[in-house]
Amino acid sequence: MNYQETTNWMFSQLPMYQTHGASAYKEDLTNILSLSKHLKNPENTLLCIHVAGTNGKGSTSHMLSSILQEAGYKVGLYTSPHLKDFRERIKINGIEISEDYVCKFIKKHKSYLEKQSMSFFEMSVGLAFDYFANEKVDIAIIEVGLGGRLDATNIITPLVSVITNIGLDHVQFLGNTLELIAFEKAGIIKPNIAVVIGEYTAETKEVFLAKAKQSNSEIYFASDLISKDYPSDLIGNYQQSNKKTVLQTITVLCHQTKFKISDKNIQLGLLNVFKNTGLEGRWQQLGTFPKIICDTAHNKNGLEIVLKQIQNENFDRLHIILGVVNDKDLNEILPLFPKNALYYFCKPNISRGLDASILKDKAAIYNLEGKVYNSVSDAYKIAVTKASKSDFIYIGGSTFVVGEIL
Repeated sequence: MNYQETTNWMFSQLPMYQTHGASAYKEDLTNILSLSKHLKNPENTLLCIHVAGTNGKGSTSHMLSSILQEAGYKVGLYTSPHLKDFRERIKINGIEISEDYVCKFIKKHKSYLEKQSMSFFEMSVGLAFDYFANEKVDIAIIEVGLGGRLDATNIITPLVSVITNIGLDHVQFLGNTLELIAFEKAGIIKPNIAVVIGEYTAETKEVFLAKAKQSNSEIYFASDLISKDYPSDLIGNYQQSNKKTVLQTITVLCHQTKFKISDKNIQLGLLNVFKNTGLEGRWQQLGTFPKIICDTAHNKNGLEIVLKQIQNENFDRLHIILGVVNDKDLNEILPLFPKNALYYFCKPNISRGLDASILKDKAAIYNLEGKVYNSVSDAYKIAVTKASKSDFIYIGGSTFVVGEIL
């Protein structure tokens, strides 16, 4: 199989969360442990940082990678989901895994993967660990896919665990309270391994403290410990909290391991995240006149911050290109959106995408007015045509909407 055929086969193996949602969620680690044993446990040779959280784990992972790259290390980076190409998920020093490596891995292990009914995400994690081990990376940044305790990445023993924050997202899997979700995320805390917490609430702090005590793990609350700030090319307002999380993680890493990272490495790492890692879709500017911003924020906590930042911009008229997935709680997110914007409703091109006419009807209840478009690209083209140079265009609501216009 060529690369396209290979990835199409991977995407079709059992439900894929990116496209199918709830039916793809697995409730134990049996499969990934079996795959890891089949691959001769490549994760055991890796030095890792494990990153979980409701929001910010992708940005945090990329910032950590960029800083470590500036310090001269060979850094593996595993993240999800991808925006355009599967290979975005697996990188070393910002360079995506080769199509050839992906094809050879699947060809070599295909019969086993089929026999064991491996999910798309499980085989992706196995591929990443195999690749990083074979390439002998100095360190790997591993982003949790969903939750933590039962996530396929949670077979590693990291140098430090990181939990960025807790919000109400994926409640159908993780629980419908902050405490329950915190418990799932805290599942990445390992015995005698330090954990860094980015943001916390009174409810989640107690969960983290209890798990850290049970695991005999040192715990650091970055928001209480870090006051220094550094400029970054990631300019979304929400990056302030992520930077504190990153700085505390780097501090722990330097104090407790052999890694050496200078203040200059930190400065340059935070200023060159895009260049060093290829991260896209975080308050990313696509145009100037009119100003066009896309952002992958897709839950209440993330959208609150992004929409507040939009209101701080200067513009004549606001155009919002909006699409969501069908398991999104619209009653929770639609009230956040401004009523004085012109909306372009569209459906992301995946099976989980919510029909744009349904989104429009639901939005009308909250006095959000606009038209339905056949695709994200059509909505984008029309918005750019309609907007004047002094207007502002925002594209968001879903990672998949952003992926279609990049």
